[in-house]
Amino acid sequence: MIILNAMIEAVIEAAKNISMWEIYAVIFALGYLVLAIRQNIWCWVCGFISTSIYLVLFWRVSLLSESLLQIFYLVLSVYGWYQWLGGRAHIEKKIIIWPLKKHVIVILLTGLIALIVGYLMDVYTGAKSPYLDAATSCFAIVTTYMVTLKVLENWVYWIVIDTASLYLYSSRQLYLTVLLFVLYIILSFLGYRVWKRSWSDEHQSHN
Repeated sequence: MIILNAMIEAVIEAAKNISMWEIYAVIFALGYLVLAIRQNIWCWVCGFISTSIYLVLFWRVSLLSESLLQIFYLVLSVYGWYQWLGGRAHIEKKIIIWPLKKHVIVILLTGLIALIVGYLMDVYTGAKSPYLDAATSCFAIVTTYMVTLKVLENWVYWIVIDTASLYLYSSRQLYLTVLLFVLYIILSFLGYRVWKRSWSDEHQSHN
C-alpha cells in the first residue's frame, strides 16, 4: 500500500510538471504514427510539427543528442513527403523488405557510429546518458530513413528503440513522453502487422 501511494503521488507530481508544449508534441507525434500505419502521406506534416516542438524541449533538459536528432527528423519529414509522393518518377512508393545481410550491416555500422558519438558527447558535453542517448538517436535516424523508403522492418527497429527510450525520458521526467513511447511500442506492433498484410496483398496481386 505504501509503495502504491508513493507511485500515485509520483504520477500526480509528474502531471504538474507537464507543459502544454509537451502535450502538443505528443498529440502530433501520435498523429504521425497513426497516419504512418495507414500509409497516409500527411503523417510527415504531423511529424514535422511534433519534431519542431521536441527540438526545443529536449534541448532544455540537456538531451543534446535527442535535440540534434530532431533536426534530422525535420529534414527527413520533408524527404519522406517527397518520397511518398513518388519522387521524381511520381510512382507511388510500395512497401519493401530488406534482406537479413543488409540489416546486419546497417546495425553494425550504426552501432559503431553510436559508440563514437556517445564517447564524444560524454567527453565534450554535459549530455545525460550520452551512450544510450547517442544509440537511440543514431538508430532513430536510420529507422526514420527506412520509413521514408517504406521498409517493412522499420517497425521492428522502432520497438527496440522506443523500449530503450523509456528509461531515457523517464530519467529526465518527461513522463507524458514516456506514456507516448509506451503507445509507440504498442502501435509499432500494430504497424508491422498492417504493413506486412499490405505487403502480402501487393505481392499476391502481382502473382
